[in-house]
Amino acid sequence: MIPDDVATELGRVVRRWQQLPLDRAAERVAGVQDLMADLAGEPLPDLGPAVVMDQLRVVVFDACRAEGESPHLAQRLASLRLTWA
Repeated sequence: MIPDDVATELGRVVRRWQQLPLDRAAERVAGVQDLMADLAGEPLPDLGPAVVMDQLRVVVFDACRAEGESPHLAQRLASLRLTWA
């Protein structure tokens, strides 16, 4: 259901997130929330840095399922991940 390029990039995002110290992850939740709100069409509850990657996985899955193809989603995920460098 999720295109290979999106699945690959989502995996990279999750792995990178797991490497961030908690204080840095907490500072970056807002960027993830913004992407998820854009994909979901509405703001989602902020459940904190420990849960946000699970939320992102669900939102990405739903976006891919609803749209079939999610143009530029892999690029958007990569851009998000690169802001955490």
